[in-house]
Amino acid sequence: MYDCIIIGAGTAGLTAAIYLRRASKKVLILEAKSYGGQITNTLTIENYPAEPHISGFDFATKLYNQVKDLGAEIKFEKAIDIEINNSNKIVVTNNSKYECKTIILATGSDNRKLGLENEDELIGKGVSYCATCDGNFYKDKVVAVVGGGNAALQEALYLSDIASYVYLIHRRDEFRADKDTVNKFKEKNNTEIIYNSIITKLLYDSKLNGIEIKNNDGNISKLDIDGLFIAVGRIPENQNFAKLINLDSNGYVISSEDCNTNIPGIYTAGDNRTKTVRQLVTAASDGAIAATEAIKYLNTK
Repeated sequence: MYDCIIIGAGTAGLTAAIYLRRASKKVLILEAKSYGGQITNTLTIENYPAEPHISGFDFATKLYNQVKDLGAEIKFEKAIDIEINNSNKIVVTNNSKYECKTIILATGSDNRKLGLENEDELIGKGVSYCATCDGNFYKDKVVAVVGGGNAALQEALYLSDIASYVYLIHRRDEFRADKDTVNKFKEKNNTEIIYNSIITKLLYDSKLNGIEIKNNDGNISKLDIDGLFIAVGRIPENQNFAKLINLDSNGYVISSEDCNTNIPGIYTAGDNRTKTVRQLVTAASDGAIAATEAIKYLNTK
């Protein structure tokens, strides 16, 4: 029997584990993929307090090792369901079942796709969702990035140091990304921004060799590229718990700043919950708050 099972080993989940272990609670972290979550794809973190320059991978690894040193148990299994057993909860994974008193959902989010024909088939054949993972495959080649947020600009900026030329395609005429990052990209001599446009078709033979673009006036053009990096947002990973946990119309866990859900003893933290700011620092904050709420609950039982 665990005091708390944390589903997700990103920044929110790992921070929650630190607080719970420091309160001497028995903790199990379940992670379907690898520790760190989305931040591992970030080349350089420059907006986290006291860490002005650190890679996302190094940040995640330091956090992961801190949790391990505190004695939290970590299993790399995918949580697929939650069952209620009186006041206790059971987390069902693809391998087993684990009983606990509280749960923190820190499932994060997954890549949002463009929904184009053959998009899935071309993953690894010219289509990617992670520049730091796949960028080196496109050294001295022509690539495009689609998106308008910080993630897209960071991907494009990273690729500009690898590829021969980088197109940045955005459906609007203004970016949501930080102005500083946008300006850094514009200052590069091998970059170009295509505003007010969307990708309508992927062109390929055995692999991607181009894309079809339509602008706001309805004009369609072709762009010859070797690789396309898609950064158009994320989808919260809450589908497996929708029958129990209240979600909003976009699939996010409905929760206020106290990180409580509609089920007593089940909390949420990080990018999978309703919130206005999704940053590394707010993920850590959520983890601390959710853990504190779980500790309060445990201490009253």
